[in-house]
Amino acid sequence: QVQLVESGGGLVQAGGSARLSCAASGRTFSSYAMGWFRQAPGKGREFVAAISWSGGSTRYADSVKGRFTISRDNAKNTVYLQMNSLKPEDTAVYYCAASQSILFQLVDYWGKGTLVTVSS
Repeated sequence: QVQLVESGGGLVQAGGSARLSCAASGRTFSSYAMGWFRQAPGKGREFVAAISWSGGSTRYADSVKGRFTISRDNAKNTVYLQMNSLKPEDTAVYYCAASQSILFQLVDYWGKGTLVTVSS
């Protein structure tokens, strides 16, 4: 069992930066690929970024490539999402997730989400 708790959301001006953190409980954290998804108001949940269990592989949605960076610290059971050059369209609830595969075809665990609001 893995529990995921996100933090770091809030109000950010367009062009600014923010860093989200996801703290995981459970000793099996390092065996999971971790990812971030987001859901904007009135829209479905979409993939943002993912990182392999070792941190050696990452993948990103085209909409955030070059602006967002995912990383993890297995010693701290934490995954991060560094978001730069934020745009109003990045406004969403951001969810942390764990999966057996970096492809995230199936999600094993979800966090409850943290809201990021980007003002223009």
